[in-house]
Amino acid sequence: MFTSYSYESEHTKFMREWLKQHPEELEQQRIGRALWWDKPQDQEQLRRAGESKVKFQR
Repeated sequence: MFTSYSYESEHTKFMREWLKQHPEELEQQRIGRALWWDKPQDQEQLRRAGESKVKFQR
């Protein structure tokens, strides 16, 4: 299988150039990510969730 690491899609090229022309959008991107993904985690709740999983038996 041939893998070209120098390949860059048209979309990636477009976004790279567009972000170069609109650097203010990077801050909006960070705000959006924080809104949807970067949530504070409650370690106790994560521990309990990990312990409550049903074990798989064969």
